Amino acid sequence: MVRDGYFYGLGFGAVAVLVWVATHRLWLVFIPLLLAAFFLWFFRDPEREIPEAPGLIVSPADGKVTAIESVQTPAGQQRRISIFLNVFNVHVNRAPIAGNIQSVQYKKGKYLNAMNPASAVENEQNLVEVAGELCTVSFCQIAGLLARRIVFQKRVDEWVHRGERVGLIKFGSRVDVMFPAACTVKVKLGDHVRGGASVLAIMPPPAGEEMLAAVSSESAYSGSVAELPQ
Repeated sequence: MVRDGYFYGLGFGAVAVLVWVATHRLWLVFIPLLLAAFFLWFFRDPEREIPEAPGLIVSPADGKVTAIESVQTPAGQQRRISIFLNVFNVHVNRAPIAGNIQSVQYKKGKYLNAMNPASAVENEQNLVEVAGELCTVSFCQIAGLLARRIVFQKRVDEWVHRGERVGLIKFGSRVDVMFPAACTVKVKLGDHVRGGASVLAIMPPPAGEEMLAAVSSESAYSGSVAELPQ
């Protein structure tokens, strides 16, 4: 449970008690109790099994994949995956890779529907860049129509582990993930992903490892040919 859940839940619980004391009408008490239950459920923070294989980029958020596209950035050609979070999704955000936080750029903006492509530019957002061993991955927390607060708990130069909790967006929102175009995308449009657990893409191995793998494969093939009967 995120701490905010206790704040909202206990707050509406107290309102329910006050309503009962003042009116003794159960149907009036039911409304704040329902809101208390909703907030306790909304701010849930379940444990996740983080995949450990090298080179994986995991989803920073729960939600539905609504866009997979190529974009031109100052760092070169990249792929961008957009994840839409509705009010029923877990809203805790997690680091997509292990690495050092290079930059955190917060920008005030509008509160357009997160499904609107313009929200990626015009809405309130927080862009985070993480430098890992194999590549740099950035993710952007974007406020939506209902969201009114973006929370990010880490600072520049801090190290984060893959799948580590880094913040949340309150209520409906969107998270974009950007990574080098050379990475292999492992999701498709319409997929539902889970923060920290679902693999979005796989980073290519370093050039030296690719060459070593190719040489090993060629050696194994040559050996098998030599052993064939004459």
